[in-house]
Amino acid sequence: MCGITERVELMEPTETGTPGRVVSYKTMTAFTPADEERRRGVRRMKATATGMLLFVAVVYVLAKTAGNAGAGAWTDYVAAAAEAGMVGALADWFAVTALFRHPLGLPIPHTAIIPTKKDQLGVSLGEFVGENFLSEDVVRQRLHAVGIGSRLGAWLAEPEHADRVTAELATALRGALTVLRDSDVQAVVGEAITRRANAQEIAPGIGKTLERIVADGGHRRVVDLVVARAHDWLVLHRDDVMVAVEGGAPGWTPRFVDRKVGERVYKELLRFVTEMRDMPSHPARGALDRFLTDFASDLQSDTDTRARVERLKGEVLGRGEVQDLIASVWTAVRSMIVAAAEDERSELRTRVRAALLSLGARMATEPKVQDKVDSWVEGAAVHVVTTYRAEITSLITDTVAGWDPEHTTRKIEAHIGRDLQFIRINGTVVGSLAGLLIYTLSRWLGA
Repeated sequence: MCGITERVELMEPTETGTPGRVVSYKTMTAFTPADEERRRGVRRMKATATGMLLFVAVVYVLAKTAGNAGAGAWTDYVAAAAEAGMVGALADWFAVTALFRHPLGLPIPHTAIIPTKKDQLGVSLGEFVGENFLSEDVVRQRLHAVGIGSRLGAWLAEPEHADRVTAELATALRGALTVLRDSDVQAVVGEAITRRANAQEIAPGIGKTLERIVADGGHRRVVDLVVARAHDWLVLHRDDVMVAVEGGAPGWTPRFVDRKVGERVYKELLRFVTEMRDMPSHPARGALDRFLTDFASDLQSDTDTRARVERLKGEVLGRGEVQDLIASVWTAVRSMIVAAAEDERSELRTRVRAALLSLGARMATEPKVQDKVDSWVEGAAVHVVTTYRAEITSLITDTVAGWDPEHTTRKIEAHIGRDLQFIRINGTVVGSLAGLLIYTLSRWLGA
């Protein structure tokens, strides 16, 4: 189903109300794998929200039963909270469901809003865009605030930018490079880079750089990022850690023992990472600082470490992928050769470059020139907007009108339904708390 589209034909009305030409529009694309994954997420959240509703219902029944059995006054508080939680959950379920369909299939007024009001929403969206984004005043204000004239002038006033524009105009001279075979040039470039890299020992330079970074504390941000991500990963993948620990346990140990060990390992691991994240003076951070300091020193003075780095460098440079990467440097070198091959003393190039630099300097410093350029840009943009505003807004309206209501509903629900399920969950929780508070106040005031 990925990438499939359908077309629908709509009769475009004329000003007299008689049928006009038939216009064909594409409907919303079919579900993609990403949409299917979102739908699965929506279903999981629906199950969670429904499970909370069932939970508070069970709590309500148990509290009432315990109260009738004389368990104590506390059961009334629990029952009140659970009852309010059910009310909140059901009310929010109705509200969320009413956006996409009729609750329980009943044609209740003002429900199934998206499928029944789809076309009106499209018209409203088109009008909103036309009034708030495509009006003359808005376009002029936004473009005036940008200051295109001064920005463009400042960009052109830079010599490298002027050179770039001039070079683009001189592309005809690039044909001189066609006499060179790319394979021969790439072989020469690869051999030169490899020979230079082999002749230069890199370990001391890396060691000095690492030493400065550690001394300035520049590595701490990386440590902070890694530790924070590790903490977030542990929080989200608790079950994976438990499974990994349990999978490494001997086969003769009882499963509940494996579970206890797994929980203990996970808690200790999470505690360690959390403390390391929150404590800048954590011993592990200090140990890491000392390790990096020693490693930086070894890179500069230890013979074995430097030899290992050199062997690793040789292995890396000898890989075919690296040689291919080195050979690809010819692409960048070729651009430099193109610029050098162009005649910088030609009258045309000199005049074009000088004109661009002069225009850029004037646009960057002279308000009159800036205003003139801004006026041209604003006028062109306003002309396009005012001339084609109806076509732009009708594109939105007609596109929405061409969508299949049921498919549109499923598509929108797949994108926002998961977040909407949190409304149900929050309704259950807030309802329970509100019910408990109201019941408590009622009892206190009654007392």
